[in-house]
Amino acid sequence: MAGRLIQGCGSVEAVAGASSAQLLGIDGVGPKLLKNIQTNIDAEVDAVQALCLQHNIQYLCPDDDLYPAQLAVLDDAPLILYVLGDADVLSESQMLAVVGARRCSQSSKVITRRWCRYLAERQVCICSGMAYGIDGAAHGGALDAKKPTIAVLGCGLATLNPEQIRQAQAIIRFGGCVVSEYVPDAGARPEFFPRRNRIIAGLAAATLVTEADVRSGSLITARQAVGYGREVFAVPGSVLDAKHKGCHQLLRDGAFLIEDAQDIVGVMQWKEGGEHASKYEPSSDVEANILALLAHEICHVDYLLQDCNLTLPELSPTLLTLELLGVIHVLPGNRYTLS
Repeated sequence: MAGRLIQGCGSVEAVAGASSAQLLGIDGVGPKLLKNIQTNIDAEVDAVQALCLQHNIQYLCPDDDLYPAQLAVLDDAPLILYVLGDADVLSESQMLAVVGARRCSQSSKVITRRWCRYLAERQVCICSGMAYGIDGAAHGGALDAKKPTIAVLGCGLATLNPEQIRQAQAIIRFGGCVVSEYVPDAGARPEFFPRRNRIIAGLAAATLVTEADVRSGSLITARQAVGYGREVFAVPGSVLDAKHKGCHQLLRDGAFLIEDAQDIVGVMQWKEGGEHASKYEPSSDVEANILALLAHEICHVDYLLQDCNLTLPELSPTLLTLELLGVIHVLPGNRYTLS
């Protein structure tokens, strides 16, 4: 829509001074959108600029060089993007949106974090919404690899709570950025998040959904990605768990079924650049056996004890060493997985 507004009015500046009749004459602008446009335009320009300066926020319009081209071509692209951090990363061609449930299973979080680290190490930029659950795991994987990641928020960048500030600082530290289309002092509102999702889908070349029910906002993001002509990937789950039904619906609708992060690289034909993490070399037969077992599945400690033919006091020091080295990860219920 931003492109239509600029074309209809002549420039970004002209949009601000356009009358209601002029805006309504642009294809796609109705009363609801008109109100939204005028609400944003009526915000005190001086106050917004002062907030941007105070919080080191950059703002981009579609005719700016740093405005991402993959977003600018969309009819509903935001008129202004507010950015904290390095705006250059917004134009990465190898970008994957990763979305899913806030209240997700521990195994889905582990998968998401592991895959996103793998992809980030291969120069794939991860884009998500900096929420709990899958979003947090996606950003966490990129940060584990010390690579840039992009967070798109449904609130103004000057309204972040202490936890969000901490997350934003970590993202910016490794060359990423935090983005919003809302004026810096705009608080989060329910209707902002579906609109936020279109930016996540529009920035990325593809979208991955790792866990979502049929009413999840993640499905909105996936369907918007399809509407933009982007690829959609979904991870299957248990038919007994309703939290996976959204992914199953996407698969029925034609999404790619993904079982490994390498599948995404293959489908997208992305170049696997960058420095990859070195593979851990086991220091004993027991470590080698544990890693071989965990390479195929998440294992309960009892299963590891039985297969290694050891008692818990004998096996615990090895498990603790591998955990401290970051090689394995402990899940609730005394279960273990590779990190």
